[in-house]
Amino acid sequence: MTTSISEYFIHLVRVILNLLTMKKYLLFTLAYFACAFFSLRAQNFKKADIRDIGLFPQQNDFRNTLNISGIWKFKKDSLGVGEKEHWENGLSESIPIAVPGSWNEQYENIRDYMDIAWYEQNTFIPESWKSQKIFLRFGSANYAAKVWLNGKPIGFHEGGHLPFAFEITNEIIWGTPNRITVQVENILKPNRVPPGGLAGGMFSNNPPTNYDFFPYCGLERPVWLYTVPQNYMSDITVKTSIRDNNGSVLINVRKEGISKQGKIKLEGDGKVIESSFSFTKNDATATVNVPGAHLWNLNDPYLYKLTITLQEGKKTTDRYIMDIGIRTVSVTDKHILLNGKPVFLKGFGKHEDFAVFGKGTAPPVIVKDYSLLKWIGANSYRTSHYPYDEEYMNMADKEGILIIDEIPAVGLYFDNNLQLINERKETCKQQIHELVARDKNHPSVIMWSLANEPVASRGSFNLSNKSASDSVSLNFFRELFQTVKTLDDTRLSTIVGLQNGPDEWLGLSDVICINRYYGWYTQNGDIATGAKKLDAELDHLYSTFHKPVMLTEFGTDTYPGMHDFQSEMFTEEYQVQFIKAYLDVADSKDFVTGMHVWAFADFKTAQGVIRFGGMNWKGVFTRDRKPKAAAFYLRSRWTRQ
Repeated sequence: MTTSISEYFIHLVRVILNLLTMKKYLLFTLAYFACAFFSLRAQNFKKADIRDIGLFPQQNDFRNTLNISGIWKFKKDSLGVGEKEHWENGLSESIPIAVPGSWNEQYENIRDYMDIAWYEQNTFIPESWKSQKIFLRFGSANYAAKVWLNGKPIGFHEGGHLPFAFEITNEIIWGTPNRITVQVENILKPNRVPPGGLAGGMFSNNPPTNYDFFPYCGLERPVWLYTVPQNYMSDITVKTSIRDNNGSVLINVRKEGISKQGKIKLEGDGKVIESSFSFTKNDATATVNVPGAHLWNLNDPYLYKLTITLQEGKKTTDRYIMDIGIRTVSVTDKHILLNGKPVFLKGFGKHEDFAVFGKGTAPPVIVKDYSLLKWIGANSYRTSHYPYDEEYMNMADKEGILIIDEIPAVGLYFDNNLQLINERKETCKQQIHELVARDKNHPSVIMWSLANEPVASRGSFNLSNKSASDSVSLNFFRELFQTVKTLDDTRLSTIVGLQNGPDEWLGLSDVICINRYYGWYTQNGDIATGAKKLDAELDHLYSTFHKPVMLTEFGTDTYPGMHDFQSEMFTEEYQVQFIKAYLDVADSKDFVTGMHVWAFADFKTAQGVIRFGGMNWKGVFTRDRKPKAAAFYLRSRWTRQ
């Protein structure tokens, strides 16, 4: 039987009253009371469990979903008094806010607000859900969140752009609205990933980020209530392989409850393949062989329908349905291979960024972006510099777009503060666990990116020493690679290197991924010299590592509609010539396996002297998705036979 906090409080008060006449015990008793009381509160306010995010909420005959996004109550807490004043019991003097959506874009006076804010929504829980386990799931809360239900602490999560969930079954009040309260804060701190709140460094800007995009805040992805049966599947992992013309699907199922067996049905290409499995404790593994498998590829992203059910005798107790693609990803010394054949990645670095929405999930923008990727002839992109909403992954599976999936480890640096370095390392590991748990079954995801442009120090882009013999930084990345390879041995992994950054970090990657801006940030206005430097460095990297090389960023800031007879920096003509020169260099190297232009579309940044209007103008499309001249050039080059 669980003792409530209030009952515990009353009991301790009685003990104190009985001991008041015993002076020598008074101090001890008060100390014990304080420690026990606050310890109990902390235990009730639990950390989000990664095991609760493996399966996206699904509506079927055994599970229910309710999307509670919409207009919520919102209140700033710039003085940090909300918890002391118990705002979880109801927000007064609130204003409306859209969820999902970044709060910075929705009101004219909170664009740069990076502190604490509170959200509140009231909703009924359907009576038909009473017999099931009920969860509350957030797609993202940037950066840290605490959650209450009906004034009771439910849990907390730290780290934006990734989901978290809590079981709330025992805290629900039936027959009346339930109050969901969320405290979100995005204070820019050096120990966070990505880091912020730092003076100087590469990005001297406002707000003080250590990265080059706007630090949007809030509940930026949908919020779901969902149910699972008492005996249910908590996770499913699918790994595919190919031999000759045949496919093999290895399925691991994790369950909670007493079910001891289950069934598998794989449907597609005019075939239905069925199998069964049994659990050892809470895990079961089964292999489904698919003769003459219809492979998932760029031109034909074929998806099979996989249905998994839990069984108690002849009775079905749970069901989960998912689309899977049978495909393999591997690497040689010169190429990325998809299904054993070389594939050249054509595409972009992107951002989740749009006016009014900020980083908030916007389905029309997702659809528009994929239509433009297809129009321009791209086949891939990187989720720079954080994981995107799950709908981006779902669309990529269906549209045949390859994804380099990146954790939010942008702006990492390695000064002498070991405590901060270790804190960031543990956060990176958590983000890897969460990202793999969320995206491990998407055939579109072919590579994990564990960092973007880390630096040995925060001084400048142009590091004089390209060597990183420092064991702290090298071991930092070794641990991240070990973490991701332990979780998923079916995909490639990389870190993305900064111009003039240390080579040793790159050597840990399956594919050498670099960002280069010769002819822009250096050799200003001199594309020809920049191209020569790129040519020489690509040869150096391949001769050093004998691994395929990919440019994951190259581009120029280009103000829409700015033209000149001769190409000049910031004109659309200069952007076209710069991109052409880099692509021409890549075409001369048989070990270059991909080219991603920076960027797909213009995006908002913090204010700084190199960011006119608080924008990065390197997009080949404008922020509202209008084409610049470079978009037409890339279309002509990437779509020709």
